[in-house]
Amino acid sequence: MVSESPSANEALCLQALRETDRDRYLAALLTPADRRAAIVALYAYNAELARVRDLVREPLPGEVRLQYWRDLLEGAAHGETAANPVAAELLRAVQAWRLPIAPLVAMADARIFDLYDDPMETTGMFEGYAGETAAALIQLACLVLDAEAAERAADVVGHAGVALAVAGAILLMPIHRARGQVYMPTQILASAGLDCETFLAAGNDDRLNAAIQAFAGFGLDHLRKARAAGQLPKGLLPAFLPVTLAEPVLKRAAKTGAACLTADIRPPQWRRQLAMMRLLLTGKP
Repeated sequence: MVSESPSANEALCLQALRETDRDRYLAALLTPADRRAAIVALYAYNAELARVRDLVREPLPGEVRLQYWRDLLEGAAHGETAANPVAAELLRAVQAWRLPIAPLVAMADARIFDLYDDPMETTGMFEGYAGETAAALIQLACLVLDAEAAERAADVVGHAGVALAVAGAILLMPIHRARGQVYMPTQILASAGLDCETFLAAGNDDRLNAAIQAFAGFGLDHLRKARAAGQLPKGLLPAFLPVTLAEPVLKRAAKTGAACLTADIRPPQWRRQLAMMRLLLTGKP
């Protein structure tokens, strides 16, 4: 069992998470104390993977950074973990909670897509990417919280992960467009009369509005499917705290379209914290 007393490494991971992923930082603070260290480690690992593109100028150094995490998880690292609090806490969580290695490695592999400017061709491709990133993170958190219940929540996890990934892609869309990257499936772009090139060049016009609204609708559809998949066991609710961000972002994007490219459509932090507390108290996001 993991100790409830925070270690120095856990504190460092929390600090890094506060700076890189404020919503998962807040969610971690609301996680039961005896599970918190492992959840923090998982969230910090995800944050490290997510920021690789921002740390490198070319794809190859990014692939090297991702390979470090593969080597670490597969036992091929060479003693670097002592100097890396995220690595140390991640390995500790894997051992303490008997977490599977394969989805953690797949999370790193999926992030290779982030390093390049290749198109996300279909909604199915996006769902696969979300499944190996956002949904995998929720599922791993569920395994820490209640491994037996986690097995019964796979459908909810899958749909919730896609909804959260769509919301995240919408929030990051201004940054992605500035560097020539498109996460919106070309299948959705085509329905609005766009392709990747015209999407990147488009101004605030009807086609851009329609594409963003359709993408948000795709996310909302998965959120509805997550809710229809069944009631979550109370013990798993902390794993879904970050998902409370998805609905307000998706609804705002569906309403405003291209306006989300120039305005922050996230609710204020106090509302995001209130939504997390509401989920824990009522079981309903």
